[in-house]
Amino acid sequence: MTGVIGTTGHTLGGKAGREDVGQTAPMTSVLLDVVDSVATITLNRPEAMNGLDVATKDLLLEAVQSVAADPQVRCVVLTGSGRAFCVGQDLKEHLAGLKGEADVPLSDTVEKHYNPIVHALATMPKPVIAAVNGVAAGAGASLAFAADFRILVDSAGYNTSFAGVALSCDTGASWTLPRLVGRAKAMELLYFPRTVSAQEALELGLATQVVSADELPGVVGELAARLAAGPTVAFGSIRQAVAYSASHPLQESLAFEAEKMALTGGTDDHLAAVDAFMAKEKPVFNGR
Repeated sequence: MTGVIGTTGHTLGGKAGREDVGQTAPMTSVLLDVVDSVATITLNRPEAMNGLDVATKDLLLEAVQSVAADPQVRCVVLTGSGRAFCVGQDLKEHLAGLKGEADVPLSDTVEKHYNPIVHALATMPKPVIAAVNGVAAGAGASLAFAADFRILVDSAGYNTSFAGVALSCDTGASWTLPRLVGRAKAMELLYFPRTVSAQEALELGLATQVVSADELPGVVGELAARLAAGPTVAFGSIRQAVAYSASHPLQESLAFEAEKMALTGGTDDHLAAVDAFMAKEKPVFNGR
């Protein structure tokens, strides 16, 4: 996605996040680029349809936590390289663990990798876009569900996959999916995994927009730039308030809203916006 990924490489796991122009650097299974306050995290195992082996999960966790904590990052884009967004758990490695040929128990990787990855993705105080460039299955679909916006190419699709291999759901799907499509549809999609086309995903609320492969970089880039230029503290507070209210009663949600209003009311961006409004000018936000 050359229209989204920039040329500023960041180091992950002690290796360069990508090959910068004029440099020879080792490529990794997760690329991280930050350009104009937009961080793009790219799953980079195209030969494995961006399946999540232990090495990739380690790097993805590092990348997500890094951008979540970076005050210079005001919007995050998660995408994949090649023809898939992410097909979830690397089943080849998982099978080796089941047979005792590798030390990768599923219960450990859920707690060590999937839970902290999706928690950081879903709770970071800044907008997140999933640029779904191809199939998103299992944990890959769950990662997309945790984003605020899901831009899908018209050839992409979701598949929960979990029950198809006799597993429960993970990576937050039990929390995000019912909130996106309702409990009844979520149970259907989880009990009976099937490929949900991009068009059906749009109808169900699992896609914000469906575009062609050629359009994806530009559409995602435009949305990311708009979000990165916005009031970041306000966006993060809205994100957290909506998530909080989904699992708390009204009185507690109102109290949480009051906390976030107090926080955002004291920001430079709020003062600048009010000044601009009174002057009949367009505000410029600095994310503070």
